[in-house]
Amino acid sequence: MAAAERDPRLSDERVDHRFKALPPDAEGLTVAALAAERRSLFSGGFTTPVLALSAESVAHNLALLETYAERHGLAFAPHGKTSMSPQLFDRQLAHGAWGITAAVPHQARVYRAFGIQRIFLANELVDAAALRWISAELDRDPGFRFLCYVDSVRGVELMDEALRAAGATRPVEVVVELGAGEGARTGVRTEAGCAAVADAVAAVPTLRLAGVAGYEGEVPGADNDTVRVWLRRLTALAAEFDRAGRFGATDEIVISAGGSAWFDAVADVFAEIPGLSRPVLKLLRSGAYVSHDDGHYRQATPFNRVPEEGSLQPAFRLWAQVVSRPSDAQAFVNAGKRDAAYDLGLPEAQVVRDGRTGEIRPAAGITLTRLSDQHGWVSTTPDAALEVGDWVGMGLSHPCTAFDKWQLIPVVEADGTVTDLIRTFF
Repeated sequence: MAAAERDPRLSDERVDHRFKALPPDAEGLTVAALAAERRSLFSGGFTTPVLALSAESVAHNLALLETYAERHGLAFAPHGKTSMSPQLFDRQLAHGAWGITAAVPHQARVYRAFGIQRIFLANELVDAAALRWISAELDRDPGFRFLCYVDSVRGVELMDEALRAAGATRPVEVVVELGAGEGARTGVRTEAGCAAVADAVAAVPTLRLAGVAGYEGEVPGADNDTVRVWLRRLTALAAEFDRAGRFGATDEIVISAGGSAWFDAVADVFAEIPGLSRPVLKLLRSGAYVSHDDGHYRQATPFNRVPEEGSLQPAFRLWAQVVSRPSDAQAFVNAGKRDAAYDLGLPEAQVVRDGRTGEIRPAAGITLTRLSDQHGWVSTTPDAALEVGDWVGMGLSHPCTAFDKWQLIPVVEADGTVTDLIRTFF
């Protein structure tokens, strides 16, 4: 298990101009020293705009997915691309995660730099330089486990060629990716095509077939029925491969799916998997749950469909300051595209902190309508109480594009006390 929360590369890093919004008078302090001061986000010298992560909500969300996975008999490899934060990886592992999912080689390198021992790369890996590095990591560390997709015979040929050239001594474990349908993203479109890829894997010594996988979020016209139809195709493919003896000498069969929108369907269908010839690792990969959001996932979360399972809490709040109030109907805050996630919805004004009194009140009559590079366009009703100098607290949609805009994020308790700073590596 990693130990990023105690890693001196993070705790001893110096606070300086590289990191947005941190107090200018903290220049030269270590991250650990600044966190230990327990400054107020509002009066402790932090500059606007500043992104904050709720300590209470993160703790709640981590615990909720841990109990969910346990209750449904799922292993859990949350997608690390959401946060790219070794500290959060540590906390996910401490809450029972099997490993961490990556999408590209750079992410896997970050994981390994901070001691992650199990990596599931949800992509076909055909980059020769990356495969040489993976091969070296596998040879160097017998305890390291790495799996990745294959979705083409050509991909198998390229992987084998690169691994042979690298002198690989341990085979790379692969899972055949079943595509989510015509017009979907990656993956083999037919079961016959999957069998051909599996045969290609069996024909080379550098790879070992470990299972099947895919991503249900890309099912065209995804809904409760279409997603479950595809998931049953995935589990049936695993059963057919098992009957055909395609899994060779592997100790367990990996069946993996699960983004953050349909993991309830994954849990239900994976519970139907029949007995196979060896144990099955039912691997869920949802990642956005740590911070959740105030838009895309708030509307689509499985917990909305199955409320008795609990509920996730949005953990992000972006604070920006009103820098212009040109009319009763318009204002501008100093946060824009460089600061806010906006690919799946604009920020949502939630609260206002009065610039004179420090009082926090609901953001009544205040709506974000547009983002420029460094400005948020705000529409206000005539009676909206908002003036230059006030702070506006905004909820964000789609956490996957919020973390990547901030390299060091304050973790804040409900009263505004900063207790930690989360480092990201995008």
